[in-house]
Amino acid sequence: MSVTDPGRASVADLLVAARARLDRPGPHRAAALVAAGAHLVDTRPGWQRVEEGAIPGALVIERNHLEWRLDPASDARIPQATDHDATWVLFCSEGYSSSLAAASLQDLGLHRATDLDGGFRAWAAAGLPTEPGQDGPSAATRPPCRVSR
Repeated sequence: MSVTDPGRASVADLLVAARARLDRPGPHRAAALVAAGAHLVDTRPGWQRVEEGAIPGALVIERNHLEWRLDPASDARIPQATDHDATWVLFCSEGYSSSLAAASLQDLGLHRATDLDGGFRAWAAAGLPTEPGQDGPSAATRPPCRVSR
């Protein structure tokens, strides 16, 4: 509950609760997790990817598509969303919205979902590989084609 209103939680309260259940890797440990088979997911909107850059090899799934694309039970899942045991390392710009998103994935049963502590900016500051970012939908964000019968 919020300090200012005992009947309501603030976004700061939600963030604290989300992070209390996440094992948030820093940039170098996140890179090691990816090298060991974890999926790195960029949840930022296109304008932030263009402005800040991107991480090579990261899946681009903007925040508003995330649960549908990563839930193994969803008809709109991506091919990598095969089971609830996959490791997903999400990142946003600084690691705030990605913490909330990772907690949401854990609520779906994706118990190994987490986020990159410090987000893209921490990754770049650590000297890890980056590349120019692009706007627009990625293949992972587009829904699967549905054929009417």
